[in-house]
Amino acid sequence: MTTTRFAPSPTGYIHVGNLRTALMNHLIARKAGGTFILRIDDTDPERSKQEYVDAIQQDLEWLGLTWDRVEKQSDRLERYEEAAQQLRDMGRFYECFETPTELDLKRKKQLNMGKPPVYDRSALGLSDADKDKLRAERGSGHWRFKLDHERIEWEDGILGHRSIDAASVSDPVLIKGDGQFLYTLASVCDDIDFGITDVVRGSDHVTNTATQIQIIEALGGGVPNFAHHSLLTGPQGEALSKRLGTLALRDLREAGVEPMALLSLMARLGSSDPVEIRNDLAEIADGFELSHFGAAPTKFDVQDLYPLTAKYLHEQPLSAVAADVAAAGVPDDLAERFWQVTRENITTRKDLKGWWELFANGAEPEIADEDKEFIAEAMKLLPEGPFDDETWGKWTSEVKAATGRKGKGLFMPLRKALTGQGSGPDMLALMPLLQVVKARG
Repeated sequence: MTTTRFAPSPTGYIHVGNLRTALMNHLIARKAGGTFILRIDDTDPERSKQEYVDAIQQDLEWLGLTWDRVEKQSDRLERYEEAAQQLRDMGRFYECFETPTELDLKRKKQLNMGKPPVYDRSALGLSDADKDKLRAERGSGHWRFKLDHERIEWEDGILGHRSIDAASVSDPVLIKGDGQFLYTLASVCDDIDFGITDVVRGSDHVTNTATQIQIIEALGGGVPNFAHHSLLTGPQGEALSKRLGTLALRDLREAGVEPMALLSLMARLGSSDPVEIRNDLAEIADGFELSHFGAAPTKFDVQDLYPLTAKYLHEQPLSAVAADVAAAGVPDDLAERFWQVTRENITTRKDLKGWWELFANGAEPEIADEDKEFIAEAMKLLPEGPFDDETWGKWTSEVKAATGRKGKGLFMPLRKALTGQGSGPDMLALMPLLQVVKARG
């Protein structure tokens, strides 16, 4: 059975980059009728917070990205220690004592000599007495996995054939000196134990995938299918990382972006398929093909979400927005007419309130100097409310007959006088909703 996972660290809010990973893994599982696991990577006790765990779940629920079960790495520390001991017993795990400053000096020296900045494995030459002395001086060391220096190869679901020489990579640190298990070991144990079959993540994890493959094999696990999606950039190709704070999912939700607009865009962005608004996740999953995605950096512009949000809302029945219409103050008996009139003239649900305020309290008229006398005469001909479906047609006919105006010169000044806007809903349908006309003076 296909089993995927989304593995956020609860050290902050989910942003659009995280969402891309979550969505792809969710779609793969759902399309195959498999299992989608939400894994909370909370092995860092200092930075992990329950408020972020709650926020992650709230954001995913808002989008409809439901999970089959939740796993927390903080509940599995004994399992990670077992795996670490297994690697020690195999001679694939060794303790190192270099400080960050010493490691930095080593890297600089290697670069000056034209060599790749790879850990030199000097800790392998330490005797037991050397280690005891260093522990007494510095405390416990950090533990590195000893890579087999051979080529690590896999068929990537997006990037195609990948091959990395393990000798060009430093032996990864899996346990810090303070005993904290790092991502690589914990993730490998989880993927083995949970039967993860497919892993989709960002292309910045490619080298990490190579080392994980060796660790998985050392621990006797099956290697999942890996795929690495391109990283997002800003609309001009700039690094998105500096702007992610403004692209948190909760900020987009607050701005009025619709879940299906966000999902429809993120499920196709960077692929050969066109972005089209979808009504539910099942529709998105039907057209989702991992092989259609490319390796090139993918431009993301938050402004693209608003036309999609508007298009989605334009197609919705009143039942989908009834709570928002009611919250805007619209009486129940006018709700259907109000929605039919405004649905194609809003970008987000938040715009509904502005439209009802216009209808209920009137708009500040926009009247050009050359139209002042015309509007004054027209307002004398406007009947007292309430207005109905025939009011606009009858009134404009009378104004035309009285003033001789016609076409745009007739209709546009009247629209601006009543609504304060040069565009908007059809005036014939709008008039029955208009409670107050400020242009009467």
